[in-house]
Amino acid sequence: MSVPPLTPPASGRGIKVEAGASLAAFIWFRTGGPAQTLVRPDTATDLAAYLRDLDPSTPVLPVGVGSNLIVRDGGVPGVVVRLPKAMAKVSVQDGRVRAGAGAMGITVASAARDAGIAGLEFLRGIPGTVGGAVRMNAGAYGRDVSDILIEATVVTREGSVETWPAARFGYVYRHSDLPAGAVVVEAVFSGTPGEPAVIGAEMDRIAAEREASQPLRSRTGGSTFKNPEGHKAWALIDAAGCRGLTRGDAQVSEKHCNFLLNLGSASSAEIEALGEEVRTKVKAHSGVTLEWEIQRVGISLPSRMREGAGGGPALSTSDAAGDGGRPPLGPLPHAGGEA
Repeated sequence: MSVPPLTPPASGRGIKVEAGASLAAFIWFRTGGPAQTLVRPDTATDLAAYLRDLDPSTPVLPVGVGSNLIVRDGGVPGVVVRLPKAMAKVSVQDGRVRAGAGAMGITVASAARDAGIAGLEFLRGIPGTVGGAVRMNAGAYGRDVSDILIEATVVTREGSVETWPAARFGYVYRHSDLPAGAVVVEAVFSGTPGEPAVIGAEMDRIAAEREASQPLRSRTGGSTFKNPEGHKAWALIDAAGCRGLTRGDAQVSEKHCNFLLNLGSASSAEIEALGEEVRTKVKAHSGVTLEWEIQRVGISLPSRMREGAGGGPALSTSDAAGDGGRPPLGPLPHAGGEA
């Protein structure tokens, strides 16, 4: 069954609450069911107060711009948190860049460039928010967030506001130890002194490379699978004969075959089933098991899923991804030109 609408608790204390809110309206794939409850806090303090009062059994999922997300067709139970523009501000002080978690990677990279801070250029290649980048150790072009993060402010699922040093995140490739339901609200990054013109040139190079190699103007979810150790996911997919493979209106991109596309009217079930078909073909061809990089959230509608693709309730990325049962990772921006 799909997620039924909720009668939202009364708005207040700087919290806007909407029942049955569309997620497909802004998720990059433009597919999927609604959020049972969509919450937009004005401040971190407001969010903390809301989470403190929320039933502890209610799941909480922070979502940025949905650039690396499949929302299943049955919708997302519990609370989905979206941060407002007021929590997307970026400032520079003493050679450090302080960014609200709602800020886009390009905004952070541009602020660093203007201040003559090098080392953050790769964020130009990450079309997601700071919150998602911090949560999943996003990276591209040989660098990732663990290289530049000093600390981040987190609102825990229990409703406390905490400052975590970078080491506490326990970063590994595309993963952190941030628990499910916690929401990153701000991050502080470091770099090295640099010339704005040189920094800008590197950002332009990254932008041009992405434009040339990735289907940026399509309905996509960014890099679909993590790069297995010693391999590039796209090369394994190509070698398995999956370039251009389709399922309904879902397609493996012919331009970059680690990207899945919605050609117009694909369901989330078709997109996810196509991804599982790719994993099966790659395993059969090379013996390598691809792990999903895209986060898949919500409830599947069994009648719309291909047989054997994992119908029935599905509430986290650990259901079928073979990722060791990790908790949901939050909004995941894709890995730019690295995939």
